[in-house]
Amino acid sequence: MSATPTTTRPRRSKAAAPDAARSALTPERWIEAATEVLVDRGIDSVRVDVLAQQLQVTRGSFYWHFRDREELLRRVLQAWRERATEQLTLRLEGAHADPREQLRDVISLPIRGRAAQRAARIELAIRAWARRDAMARQFVDEADGARIAYIAQVFSSLGFGVAEARWRAFATYAYVVAESQIAAPIAQLQRAERDRFIEQLMQLPLPG
Repeated sequence: MSATPTTTRPRRSKAAAPDAARSALTPERWIEAATEVLVDRGIDSVRVDVLAQQLQVTRGSFYWHFRDREELLRRVLQAWRERATEQLTLRLEGAHADPREQLRDVISLPIRGRAAQRAARIELAIRAWARRDAMARQFVDEADGARIAYIAQVFSSLGFGVAEARWRAFATYAYVVAESQIAAPIAQLQRAERDRFIEQLMQLPLPG
């Protein structure tokens, strides 16, 4: 009678566990965590050790996805630009064919619920960062330029000349940024009425 063959359990690679831990966290999750820390604690707290502790992983997991902290910070800014400028502009363009409706959507952005509040907090944190960092400043300048250019196109579609459309776009954008950043209770009062006033004011022809 032959001996019953024994089943040999395959040996687990020592690298399997670390690899699984690394792959469980995507680069996007690190970027999201970095953004949260930026908003809550400022740019100086966006460090590898802080993020690793928050995500409950080792520092080595970070370097599986990013070369260094500088690369992570750049990716945070790129993600913000894509979400808050590129995707937003496409959504605004696609929502309405009528430029008046597009202008109304732009002006009402700061009052669109929790998503608008979170976007405003991220924007405020990034602008504070940009006051002391050249890379962040470049991303903010590019975002401002792209947003103003889109609003200027809206005014051009309403019949204004190129230069005047640009100035009206700047004034409208300044209003939207201010509304999104002023959190005092008084700023919440009559906000819809202010929006309607700005919408009408920005479409009035200049005298003469």
